[in-house]
Amino acid sequence: MMTVKEVAELTGVSVRTLQYYDEIGVFKPTKVTEAGYRLYDDEALSTLQQILFFKELDFSLKDIKYIMGNKDFDKIEIFKKQKELIKIKRNRLNRLLGLLERLEKGEKDMSFKEFDLSEYISVLEKFKSENTDEVIKNWGSIENFDKFIEKVREDEINVAQNAVKYYGSTQKYTEAIKKNLDNFTENMEMIKNKGYVEENERLMNLLLSDLTLDVKSNEVQNIIKDILNLMPDMDMGENYFDIMIDGYLNNESIIDAVDKKYGAGASKFMGEAYRYYFDNNSENK
Repeated sequence: MMTVKEVAELTGVSVRTLQYYDEIGVFKPTKVTEAGYRLYDDEALSTLQQILFFKELDFSLKDIKYIMGNKDFDKIEIFKKQKELIKIKRNRLNRLLGLLERLEKGEKDMSFKEFDLSEYISVLEKFKSENTDEVIKNWGSIENFDKFIEKVREDEINVAQNAVKYYGSTQKYTEAIKKNLDNFTENMEMIKNKGYVEENERLMNLLLSDLTLDVKSNEVQNIIKDILNLMPDMDMGENYFDIMIDGYLNNESIIDAVDKKYGAGASKFMGEAYRYYFDNNSENK
């Protein structure tokens, strides 16, 4: 049996972290002495090792607890899957290192092949196989969805470029898409039930009905809040709203389209209204 201090020294996981894992039920000691000391045997260390593999793969503690608490949990099978995922992560990092080395030498390399999209495509294929009815309902046919996947493959560089632009990396993009697809049915039903398109248009017309208003006013900011609350619970990427605001303020094609529809100065008004909202409500960004 090892004490919590000895486990911390062996694994590099702090004593406080081990205590926290115990408190939330992710990793319990083998036994606790009458004096309150936590003790761990070899089986416990094997469990901790598996948890650290999950952490290396960016699983949340909540997800780790759920996976390892599943009655069908197979330790050896999970090790195999973790091995596959870590290989994918290693290969992706090797590609990124190769790209950085070329850039460090001053080479002009604008390739985005290093930002591999194979995991993203696998997520789409899995969604197709497990949600046939939803695919047909929203894409018209399996063939149409296959065409969408094929288009992603053909346009891999541009898709990856946008993934990095909006989400920071293709890995984060893939994780976000998986989450969005997991909630796809609920989001689609919410959009239909709320009459999203019609309500969004109504709020946009209301927001841009008087461009002389101060974008900082409660009237304008409350409409912005209503527009954002109308949006389905989807991960749009950590940079989504920054890019959207920059588009309203600086992208000539966006400015022309918005101003043509809502009046001269509408795009600038929108950009400034959104920017003020997020500058003062950073937790919603």
